[in-house]
Amino acid sequence: MAALLLGGVVIGLSPIFVRLSEIGPVSTAVWRVMLALLPLLALKAALPSKGGSHDGPRSLRDMGWLAFPGVMLAGDLIAWHISIQLTSVANASLLANLAPIFVTLASWLLFGSLVSRKFLMGLALAVGGVFILNSGAGSGPGAPSGGDALAVLASIFYAGYVLSLSRLRGRYSTLTTMLWSSASAALCMLPVALVWEPNFWPVTASAWMVVLALGWICHTGGQGLIIYALALLPASFSSLTLLIQPVVAACAAWLLLNEPLGPAQIVGGVVVLLGILVARRG
Repeated sequence: MAALLLGGVVIGLSPIFVRLSEIGPVSTAVWRVMLALLPLLALKAALPSKGGSHDGPRSLRDMGWLAFPGVMLAGDLIAWHISIQLTSVANASLLANLAPIFVTLASWLLFGSLVSRKFLMGLALAVGGVFILNSGAGSGPGAPSGGDALAVLASIFYAGYVLSLSRLRGRYSTLTTMLWSSASAALCMLPVALVWEPNFWPVTASAWMVVLALGWICHTGGQGLIIYALALLPASFSSLTLLIQPVVAACAAWLLLNEPLGPAQIVGGVVVLLGILVARRG
């Protein structure tokens, strides 16, 4: 639980770094996962190998399962990083954390899990909260509705990320899972960044500091703590507890980026969080 909460707080700071980045949002996401590979590989080399241990894929099928969370992570990061540039940090972070609802819906559609009336009521509340968020003026720079839609799309990808990680827990170590998911995410996002964004390389010291903080603190530290916690806690419970992320992001954006919360954002955010809580209790 402590690892999960700390990981949620660290990840909650990542949209601040994305907003401060001097390169494109997709390029920022690529550097985020590529730089994270450096400490992961160093840790892998430093740890002694255990005799008879098979902490790695044994077949192409295993490779596919290990790489699949990275594909979901790539979709999540692309959609979320772009949404942060189009709407407020609070909106992007809150809507990207609709993942618990999509986790439950996917469990119902794919695995036949039961869905209660309370869950449906929570789902209706969350959707209502999204409409309230979009009804407020001044949600952020650019086109708020487009940014909010991308944040919801990011939450769908993140739900797939959480579900696919939960399938791997107990089979592979946190380090192995991080290495495979980060590498596959980088491979998926790199062509998109090179084709769509001209400013791929950080050129200033501040630009490098931002991507290093994202890669080493937020991704390696935050995601590592979350994956470690997922090995011991249920996926649905973990995705619920990670709702601390939008709270941290909103407070940090208010203090560091001068993004105060308007009445519609406060009311809509509370309704969305309440809807997710009711849905999870159901």
